Amino acid sequence: MARGLEGLLEGHPMINKLWIINKDDWKRIKGAGATIKELRSLFKSLKAERYDIVIDLQGLLRSGILAKATGAPVRIGFKEAREGSRIFYTHTVKAGKDVHAVDRYLEMAKFLGCDTSEVKFPFPLSFTSQLSPFSFQLPDKYAVIVPGARWETKRWHPERFGELASMLSIRSVIVGGESDIDIAGIVVKNSGSNAVSIVGKTNLKELIEIMRNARFVVTNDSGPMHIAAALNVPVFAIFGPTNPLRTGPYGKSHVIIRKGLECSPCYRKKCKGIKCMEMTGAKEVADIIRQN
Repeated sequence: MARGLEGLLEGHPMINKLWIINKDDWKRIKGAGATIKELRSLFKSLKAERYDIVIDLQGLLRSGILAKATGAPVRIGFKEAREGSRIFYTHTVKAGKDVHAVDRYLEMAKFLGCDTSEVKFPFPLSFTSQLSPFSFQLPDKYAVIVPGARWETKRWHPERFGELASMLSIRSVIVGGESDIDIAGIVVKNSGSNAVSIVGKTNLKELIEIMRNARFVVTNDSGPMHIAAALNVPVFAIFGPTNPLRTGPYGKSHVIIRKGLECSPCYRKKCKGIKCMEMTGAKEVADIIRQN
């Protein structure tokens, strides 16, 4: 998995070994020499494990090459895999395109003979024993707000997140990475003193524990959204250019908020108007939260 995300799975009782890669560095031409050296070492180490089966759930050229590099006699991927990655598989599974990612993965599990009648996300019961005391004070009752997202087009206005926070009956805790600090400041400024920011102050394990104890989460289409859903915390997810049928919070206790314009989902990372996000108001979201 990509470096920076390993905190999600480190120490998990169902995982024997994690392979951490510098995925983002692979795209930089200046670091080509270091990338080639890393890949050679990675390929050698993967092959030395003598894996029997490799499953590629990502379905991209990079993941297909990694699957092939293991030398495993059985390499399974999706029939709908992209970027030519299918050429590296010995077996393919048809899962469909307009289905949720989790349901696609379940099709892979069925192919392997697993019982998929009950879906669980087995996070450890708690990371608390592994954590130092928080350097901040959390409210007794709180909602979590996630104002960031990797794409600009997936971000609802931080002013509206702040306005929403001012309408809620409990305080809001704003979470995110260091790149979200400025956005979080805008949310707090517009919250009427009803929100506190801990953006940039948590690692992934701390974020999980904060999410676990939230009354609900209001979020853009983002990674923390999926953490909250996996913990079975009610999620109110604001969607625009992406498709919640594919990547929305998984489960029946969550609410998708979107306008469903003709141009959406477009999957564009840049857009002049971003009407699909602009048209959603803070009062509208607050009313939906109260109704649920």
